[in-house]
Amino acid sequence: MKTAIYVSLLLLVVYGCSPNNVKQDDSLGKFFTDNKVDGCFALMDNASGKFTVYNLGRYRDSAYLPASTFKIVNSLIGLQTGKISSDSMIIKWDSVKRWNENWNKDLTMYEAFRVSSVNYYQEVARRIGKDTMQLWLDSIKYGAMTDTSKVVIRSAIDSFWLNNTLKVTPDQQLGLVKRLYFDQLPFFKTYQEMVKRAMLFENNTNYRLGYKTGLGYRENGNILGWVVGWVEENGHPYFFVLNTESPDRDIEMTKIRLIMLKDILKHLGFLEGKM
Repeated sequence: MKTAIYVSLLLLVVYGCSPNNVKQDDSLGKFFTDNKVDGCFALMDNASGKFTVYNLGRYRDSAYLPASTFKIVNSLIGLQTGKISSDSMIIKWDSVKRWNENWNKDLTMYEAFRVSSVNYYQEVARRIGKDTMQLWLDSIKYGAMTDTSKVVIRSAIDSFWLNNTLKVTPDQQLGLVKRLYFDQLPFFKTYQEMVKRAMLFENNTNYRLGYKTGLGYRENGNILGWVVGWVEENGHPYFFVLNTESPDRDIEMTKIRLIMLKDILKHLGFLEGKM
């Protein structure tokens, strides 16, 4: 109980989500119901500091494996430590055939990030090493903390973000991308800009949409989906996190999470040049 209270209080201090600046929007529940998933969504208006949240309890107090959203952190640490020389650095394919054909070739960091190559980033993590990775996770306070206020890597260096030994709250995910957007993380600005460039998937006259997806399985077997990032209109950023979950492992979560994100953003007035 003390741990839960401590974590919740810390999150309020670090990310600013308090009862005074939160609007709980239950109308967003229809997007979860229609797609037969549970989860939460939050959007922060950077100008006002106000949050629009669906399922506040899950957003603020529950932690989940980050899955491929960890590529944001893995990239930054890899670049800062020199294990990735630049976003054009190639890691040779190991000739092991995997389910995603986009991974079965030599890739640059930029390409690997965009196609979410697990094997590329597993090799990056191995090159970084457990002690150095631990140091940087402590530095940015990434992950649901224990009484020691420290996230401990408890499994293999190339899988701890995939197997439920590292967990993050949706609130932490939103806070991370906000700090990244403003180059406020403890990494060189050049490296933060590289990661933001890799995250920018849509850039047109109406809006800019940057994000990273994630897909994994909880201990109970449920499939979990993430989309974390920002939407920018008229030079004004809003930060979001979408967290989805279903016991149906056959559900097309890779498609559903992005469809839901765009439907929710449109419902809130984005993506049409009206903000």
